[in-house]
Amino acid sequence: MIGRAKFNVFTARAEELIADRPELIAVVGPLLKARQAIEQQTDDLDRKVLKLARYDAQVRRFMTVPGVGPITALCFKATIDDPTRFKRSRSVGAYVGLTTRRHASGEIDWTGRISKCRDAMLRSYLFEAAGVLLTRVPKWSALKAWGMRLAKRNGFRKATVAVARKLAVILHRMWMDRTEFNWSKKEVAA
Repeated sequence: MIGRAKFNVFTARAEELIADRPELIAVVGPLLKARQAIEQQTDDLDRKVLKLARYDAQVRRFMTVPGVGPITALCFKATIDDPTRFKRSRSVGAYVGLTTRRHASGEIDWTGRISKCRDAMLRSYLFEAAGVLLTRVPKWSALKAWGMRLAKRNGFRKATVAVARKLAVILHRMWMDRTEFNWSKKEVAA
């Protein structure tokens, strides 16, 4: 058993354990080389994503939103593609599938879970960004305060979905107005 090993310690610890056992070297050696090749490719892909994000002004604007990183910003831009398709920014939340489903028939009228229509990848990235905003971002904003109030009242998962929907709306509005994220509701006096 290798035990808990992070970063480059895993490979060093595995090589140390198989050093005196030739039958394990034949099996584990190629696996360690394959692991190293995969790590190298993921590092290369990470650098390419960061390079794409660095050279796109709109993606950099998206990244001013707390919790939104280069992958989420690039995915939002690629999925929405043309922001003028939507008359209202609120429609983006429905397009991504972050609005509640409704069933109405005769006397029955209930609101269910989210619709989950369209792009699941963007929906999951927005959900992750909302979770990061609510749990990891130390700086307070009106969006985080709203999400925390929802979490106390309705539970953390529902609040995270609501914040993800609001993130989609905010990102679309930022794209249309070509503005950066506004951290507070108060206007700064000039």
